[in-house]
Amino acid sequence: MPLSIRKAVEKDIPTLCTLMEQLSGHAVDDKQMLNRLQMIEESKIDFLYVCEEDGEILGLLSFRIRENVEEVSRFGEISAIVVNKEKRKKGVGKFMMDYAENLAHEMGCIGTWLVSGFGREEEAHKFYKSLGYKINGYRFVKRF
Repeated sequence: MPLSIRKAVEKDIPTLCTLMEQLSGHAVDDKQMLNRLQMIEESKIDFLYVCEEDGEILGLLSFRIRENVEEVSRFGEISAIVVNKEKRKKGVGKFMMDYAENLAHEMGCIGTWLVSGFGREEEAHKFYKSLGYKINGYRFVKRF
């Protein structure tokens, strides 16, 4: 069966926790993941999808609409994307990126963007560049 993408649901929580831990390096428990799903469900601009093949979840894609006041436009933000480490290099990431780009286009966006942390140059950054993404700045963060 080919790859497919669907909205993430509560029964996916155990696998979503594993994928989020692979992405962030920090454990995510069922309660935290349920909170994320509930937040996304209440949002008009956030979406969480899973990519699966033959009923097995291979990755997750978090997507949101970002409105840009500077040029009065919309972008689709790929706010999280991760492929199970055992399933990488098989086209799953590209499939999800293509899905996000098509979704952004359907929602009237002029493009897509994402943020990727330092230390991911060898794998993730090479992948994004191969899809035509360019580095265009830095993200500045201040935590309270």
